[in-house]
Amino acid sequence: MKKNLLNKYSLFAQDTFVQPQSKMIGIKKAASNPILHYIIFGVIIMVVLYMAVQLKVLPYSWYGGIIYTAAYSISSIGFCLLMGYSGLASLGTGGFIGIGCYAVYYVTALSGLPFIVSVIAAIVIAAVIGVIVGFISLRIESIYLVILTLGLSEILRNIYMSLSDSINIGTIKIFGSALKTADVMYVIIPVLIIIMIITHNIIVSPTGRAMLAMKNSTAAAQAMGISLLKYRLMAFIICTIYAAISGSMLILRSGAATASSGTSFYALITSLNILAAVIIGGYKSIWGAVFGTFVMYGLNSTILQSIPFFTENPALITIISGVLVIVVVMFYPGGLAQLLQNLKFTFAKWKKKIREDKYGKDIG
Repeated sequence: MKKNLLNKYSLFAQDTFVQPQSKMIGIKKAASNPILHYIIFGVIIMVVLYMAVQLKVLPYSWYGGIIYTAAYSISSIGFCLLMGYSGLASLGTGGFIGIGCYAVYYVTALSGLPFIVSVIAAIVIAAVIGVIVGFISLRIESIYLVILTLGLSEILRNIYMSLSDSINIGTIKIFGSALKTADVMYVIIPVLIIIMIITHNIIVSPTGRAMLAMKNSTAAAQAMGISLLKYRLMAFIICTIYAAISGSMLILRSGAATASSGTSFYALITSLNILAAVIIGGYKSIWGAVFGTFVMYGLNSTILQSIPFFTENPALITIISGVLVIVVVMFYPGGLAQLLQNLKFTFAKWKKKIREDKYGKDIG
């Protein structure tokens, strides 16, 4: 009888203390899931955009700044995977973005096919170009690969000029309904979140670890049985596909583009800006790539435009971006993501020291 009572009490104690503890651990684990963070980030951005467009609580310029940031961030994330995890450099992002723009123009605007077909066409063409550049990267590395991709970007831009210098897609229909300017966010933001989740899964997978090993030492990677051909091809294919998707999102927002313009989506300045964004934010961080893109493409429209000093001196914005790149390269090669990690580590040390001063050091 006593034994049964003891067993009953022990079961009661287990239900009372162990289960709530395990539930708390489960909640904390779910809350720390990066995929959940990406989804929450997307919801917050959608709310901010809704406040700017529908409620008009925020300036309308915020809408354009955030939408362009989201569209360019897709390219930045691909470049982050290429440079930060594969150790490969490229200045062909602008030319690859043009693939998406012209695919939407010819497949959807002129042929009348669904928008998703133009995105698929852009992905296929980008993958083919990615394979070509990936094969070339086996023989050419470092600055020579950068020059080659820069030349390829200019070749693509001249092809776009010969096809149709100025493109105008007019009104695009998605799922049978015309897509208005204010509705573009319902396409671009979900695509960005999906790209962030896919990239995160690539990074934490054996593929991401193989790319990182290849970046650290090609000789060591080959000794471990990692195929340079496979993972270099994969890195360039993903980078070019992301850029093409970015281009299809950008043309949705702007509706028109001119290839001969020095400030077009597929000009050299775009490739340089994407490079600067990844350097500023952190070349091994998805969040860093998005934040760096915001600095390059969204900061002016959302914050600096409301400051008279910057509206009177617009050239200072470019100067600030250049200074940021120099400071980051000199003091924080890992970008602002590294700075935040250092601040987090310093804060944890201070917190531990305060706790030890108050309660004493932990035993054991």
